[in-house]
Amino acid sequence: MPRTRHASAARRARRAERRAHANYTGAVYGSMLAASVVIGAGTLGDFPIVELVVLLLLTGLVFWIAHVHAQLFGARMAQRSLDGRVVLEVCREEWPIVQAAVPPAVAVAVSPLLGLGVQGAIWLSVAVAVAGQVGWSATAARRAGASWNLVAVTASVNLVLGLVIISLKLFLTH
Repeated sequence: MPRTRHASAARRARRAERRAHANYTGAVYGSMLAASVVIGAGTLGDFPIVELVVLLLLTGLVFWIAHVHAQLFGARMAQRSLDGRVVLEVCREEWPIVQAAVPPAVAVAVSPLLGLGVQGAIWLSVAVAVAGQVGWSATAARRAGASWNLVAVTASVNLVLGLVIISLKLFLTH
């Protein structure tokens, strides 16, 4: 029994370590990507809600693959040889890009339950994506030990970037 307790404690410690070193950059980037996808799709006119959900998730997945590829055959390959452990490590590190697409996709998926049409779903999804972008940047700064002033600065910069994306939607649809 002690061996089992030791193994589960070791797994918990590894998970805690991964959470402590989570790729918040990927989450911020993924949130911004999701907002951009929704804005771009929204300028094309009306389409089924399911298509937007699939577009968001697949775009996150494609960008995740691109980032994994870049990490594996860019910086990582120069530093050490590739093996299964390294590939899994990189896949895990870049996964927040895909995870960041999920909340905006869920917002689109539930929008009919809220009585929203396509445009309402788009605005809800963009709001969720921008909130994620701001939240992940603030979380990253705080976990890195930044002062509350610096947390406010990074959150503000990400809010401005989100507002730029929203401005593009307004500009492109008018």
